[in-house]
Amino acid sequence: MTSRIIGTGSYAPAQVVTNDDLAKIVETNDEWIRSRTGIGERHIAVDEGTSHMAVEAAKRAVENAGIDPKELDIILLATSSPDNCFPAGACEVQAALGAERAVAYDLSAACSGFLFALNTVNAFIQAGIYRTALVIGADCLSKLTDWSDRGTCVLFGDAAGAAVVQAADSGLKTMVMGSDGVKGPVLSCVARSEGNFLNGKTPQLGYMYMNGQEVFKFAVKKVPECVNQVLEAADMDIEDVKYFVLHQANYRIVEAAARRLKQPIEKFPMNMDRYGNTSGASVPLLLDELNREGRLERGDQIVLAGFGAGLTWGAALIEW
Repeated sequence: MTSRIIGTGSYAPAQVVTNDDLAKIVETNDEWIRSRTGIGERHIAVDEGTSHMAVEAAKRAVENAGIDPKELDIILLATSSPDNCFPAGACEVQAALGAERAVAYDLSAACSGFLFALNTVNAFIQAGIYRTALVIGADCLSKLTDWSDRGTCVLFGDAAGAAVVQAADSGLKTMVMGSDGVKGPVLSCVARSEGNFLNGKTPQLGYMYMNGQEVFKFAVKKVPECVNQVLEAADMDIEDVKYFVLHQANYRIVEAAARRLKQPIEKFPMNMDRYGNTSGASVPLLLDELNREGRLERGDQIVLAGFGAGLTWGAALIEW
């Protein structure tokens, strides 16, 4: 017994911010951003938050799956930018869907979050604990971005992606997850200071910090490594993989991964040109696009892979 994705959904805010728009608030330009990242525009939330985006993506995934929300046993929301410390955003999704039977909680693994959540619900399903799950990746990183820092503000966008997963005889074949906490400081965001009435400090929300070169070196090494691991575990030839759905952080990272894996770039679909880096939403957002465009057929072999703060990484080999 394993789990199969039976429905997908996604959501992005209506407000689009182009590279030319950013050039009005920070020293940059369209050519500089595109040549280094492949990003041309991104969707930025104005009034929406992470939970709202997660709800909208979840509704579309449930509709695409053709199930009643009351069939859901568990809802996992992977996010590193929740609207509230508590209640969990997943609980807000549960309430909005009317998924009264489902247990719901959030999971934090940054850009690897959707993969971590997918692998977690698969373990529940394999153990026979749950049968039907909703996995969501959603982030509103615009609220954590220092918009005066041109090194980071050009990279990120807001979005949510979701998948309904159900017990089946085929689907998710192999998975891998990893973490390296020693290198965690190269990509971080201070949530709150250690403030209270005794030390007189006021809790404050921090901005993201990223050492771009270190993250790049980490990503171009770990992505091919974990992709090869899941293929080896399944005893599958890499040539049999139809698509490699990677975290959409940077065109150069995806291009480097394709070269190291010795696979044509056409097998690596990308949408960061229109969305930027949407963190935990990245992989399910792209997967939903492929699904709704009719580019996925039953039996296709697909590798999903994510990497991000923690540092964390994860991959999964699935049969569509």
